[in-house]
Amino acid sequence: MRSRLPQERAESQEHHQGVHYKWIALSNTTLGILMVTINQSILLISLPDIFRGIRLNPLTPSNTSYFLWVFMGFMLVTAVLVVSLGRVGDMYGRVRMYNLGFAVFTLFSILLSVTWLTGPAGAIWIIVMRVFQGVGGAFLFANSSAILTDAFPVNERGKAMGINGIAAVSGSFLGLILGGVLGPIEWHLVFLVSVPFGLFGTIWAYLKLQDNGVRIRSEIDWLGNFTFAVGLIAVLTGIVYSLLPYGGHPTGWTNPWVLAGVIGGVAILVLFVFIETRVANPMFRLDLFRIRAFTAGNIAALLGALGRGGMQFMLIIWLQGIWLPEHGYSFAQTPLWAGIAMVPLTLGFLLMGPISGIISDRLGARGLASVGLAISGAAFLLLETLPMNFSYPVFAILIFLFAVGMGLFFSPNLASVMNSLPPDQRGAGAGMLNTFQNAATVLSMGLFFTIVTLGLAAALPSHLFHGLTAAGVAAGPARAVANEPPIGSLFSAFLGFNPIKELLGPIGALSHLSAHQVAYVTGRKFFPRLIAPAFSNGLHLAFDFAAGASFIAAVASLLRGARYVHAAQPVGEELAEGAAGAALATGLAEEAAMTAGEETA
Repeated sequence: MRSRLPQERAESQEHHQGVHYKWIALSNTTLGILMVTINQSILLISLPDIFRGIRLNPLTPSNTSYFLWVFMGFMLVTAVLVVSLGRVGDMYGRVRMYNLGFAVFTLFSILLSVTWLTGPAGAIWIIVMRVFQGVGGAFLFANSSAILTDAFPVNERGKAMGINGIAAVSGSFLGLILGGVLGPIEWHLVFLVSVPFGLFGTIWAYLKLQDNGVRIRSEIDWLGNFTFAVGLIAVLTGIVYSLLPYGGHPTGWTNPWVLAGVIGGVAILVLFVFIETRVANPMFRLDLFRIRAFTAGNIAALLGALGRGGMQFMLIIWLQGIWLPEHGYSFAQTPLWAGIAMVPLTLGFLLMGPISGIISDRLGARGLASVGLAISGAAFLLLETLPMNFSYPVFAILIFLFAVGMGLFFSPNLASVMNSLPPDQRGAGAGMLNTFQNAATVLSMGLFFTIVTLGLAAALPSHLFHGLTAAGVAAGPARAVANEPPIGSLFSAFLGFNPIKELLGPIGALSHLSAHQVAYVTGRKFFPRLIAPAFSNGLHLAFDFAAGASFIAAVASLLRGARYVHAAQPVGEELAEGAAGAALATGLAEEAAMTAGEETA
């Protein structure tokens, strides 16, 4: 017979921990997520200063791979490791693994901030240190949601996830601003800025966080971990290298190594799924997908990330390559001002993230999350109606609307997924959710860049050739520039370089022009007006894809069913390791024998 209602159990556990513990857990995990997301986005703006600091031109073809790995290496390693490290947290203690993540992240932030090498050696140092920094970030991502779920009662988890989500979005915005401010002053500060937060957070987490979750006594699934890591690394690496031109083609999708990575990686992931159904202690319990709320929430999260993952980069290129230069900003100024122009994106999420979490605690996730995804999909379609040289207030309203939709979706969906998990699987479940989202973000970037690049490749060469020859550039250099892969122009605009200057300068074409002609072709409006028609076509296709993914995600979210909260509780002796009292342990032990889940109307 059930001895306590879920709310009474939560109140008893909260009393034992101390009434303020849940806020300690929330504030510390929020600091950790804020630090990691600042570190992710700060490079978007500061990459030109970093490469100037190590005296390496990222736009030189032989250096492009360095640029891609400095930019995306952190994201790849977190996508690969969060599932494994979430499972490790379930086995050895989530707080212990979270604390380790804080320490690892801080150590490699310090090593990045003292980078002394230059040239390719400097780039390799930064890539390796970023990869290990990503390991720390993966520990934090994998265990923070599980720690919050352990600390908060069921009726407050949506609010907690919403506040924690604010940190993720705020970090993305603050990183853009900090990168624009600190990079020109001293590029080492870009990495040093994380260190004081990391040191404080590491000590604070060690002293204050309590390991009150369930621990699983089992062996590590080495074969599952190995095949999962190899398969996902192969797929994501193939996607990254698909951005580079190959064999006269504008993208790398005809590169045999790219195809081998993607196809071979998928095959290995299929093998991973087979292995997980055969081993005694799988890295991830695939039978969790029998839980309807868990499966629907993960599918919605994956499709939502697939739709929005590349959006920020497309908007930044739109702003930096076309809109800002058309409105009087030099290319060197555009990275910082693009970040400022994206403020409405942050405000929409900051407004709706906690509100939607609080509402979902009372009403459940299905309605809010589904409506949020539908609003985001509609925002993509409305963005297509804007001209390339748009009115900023209209643009601001539309990206605010998109953020409101994602704010309605994120917190309720995360709380719904975490509530659906058995207590001993929260780390692994949170890791899988993060893996789906991070991997989908990388895939989305690859797809968005591919779609836009193919659109540019079809129209940009003729526009460039005729525009340059009309401006006085000789036919030979104009044809050579026009035939360059268009991804180079996108990367130039993204990094805050003048694309025409970067294309014409190395071949000496500018030296044959008059001062007036040079000023014209390298001016703020020449390149934006050449690229705008071709970029518009590709951008509309990318937005169509994103809208479709968002609407399908909304359908998946609707299928999650009524509000579901898993009722299983840890047994007394396991909870005792988290410092639970005897009376509480007795009550929870009675619950462990009960049903695996319950439906709440």
